Amino acid sequence: MCDPSHETTNHGTTKIPVQESIGAVLAHDITEIRPGEFKGRAFKKGHIVREEDVSYFRRLGKDNLFALYIAEDEMHEDDAAFALANAIIGEGAAIKGEPEEGKINIIASRDGFLKINKDALFALNMLGDVMCATLHNNTLVRKGQLVGGTRAIPLIVKKDIVQTAVSIGEKAGKIIHVREIRKPKAGIVITGNEVYYGRIKDAFAPVITSKIHAVGGEIVGLYYAPDDESFIQARLKELINAGADLLIITGGMSVDPDDVTRFAIKNLGATDITYGSAVLPGAMFLVAYLDPDDRPSIPIMGIPACGMYAKRTIFDLILPRVLTGKRIGRKELAKLGHGGLCMNCEACNYPVCPFGKGD
Repeated sequence: MCDPSHETTNHGTTKIPVQESIGAVLAHDITEIRPGEFKGRAFKKGHIVREEDVSYFRRLGKDNLFALYIAEDEMHEDDAAFALANAIIGEGAAIKGEPEEGKINIIASRDGFLKINKDALFALNMLGDVMCATLHNNTLVRKGQLVGGTRAIPLIVKKDIVQTAVSIGEKAGKIIHVREIRKPKAGIVITGNEVYYGRIKDAFAPVITSKIHAVGGEIVGLYYAPDDESFIQARLKELINAGADLLIITGGMSVDPDDVTRFAIKNLGATDITYGSAVLPGAMFLVAYLDPDDRPSIPIMGIPACGMYAKRTIFDLILPRVLTGKRIGRKELAKLGHGGLCMNCEACNYPVCPFGKGD
């Protein structure tokens, strides 16, 4: 911190002798010129002078420096950025590197599902002089991926602003989280007379299998079933006995008389059955839960026919939520309506798109 008794200029900076500058904050860039070799910035504005810098300044012909005075109620932008970042990052998130000009990048420290406390983020950004920007809530992210950034906007920021921002983050239980996605042991039943009796080639199995593998899961069993409630129910029981902790049933989800998948799920003993979602494609989606006495709850997902031919559907949105332990019901499916319309882009860039990010 500079001594305020030093000469103060009309620009709010303080002129101090180089030998007394350790700890001072440079008010401007300092240029170095080496004829025929180099001309450019040697020290940037905001640099905090270190002991080893003093001799360098003298070589540059600097006997005095112009520094910013940091009062007791103020913070340097880099210190403020560290305080902000530590108050923002929750589980699964981490600071990347050192602050640069008051900015710190925040990355995912593991693969997972990005969750943002949007209310707390808004409150922080309403303060002024500090900010935080993030990726969309509900984005699948990979370890090391940039998920947010925070910074102090002025070079010198008031401590009370930073402390208020820190308080917002702490009271919210942090703002940026990357929820861990468990690796499921999935059991799959593909229904429909036309597939079971070989009248058409199945297109569901490769789609569902690839999406389970993409989240690190495994397939413990895959059965084909006709449009018969008892047959479907028996296959589901076999998958549970084989260790499945996630059941996926495809087809038979509409309201035609021979679409019996929903009834087989109910007869299995499933509870919290929710049929219908506010997502296209995927309006006839079903989610339910089986709660055995001797093991954790088993989510059940019923995938309508769109899961065969549409690149992205309700299944892509609900699968990671289920695998973070979120129990899905009518409220969660209704909230997906905002942002729940897939644009069917010719080149799909999901999850780098707005699909499913509105809730």
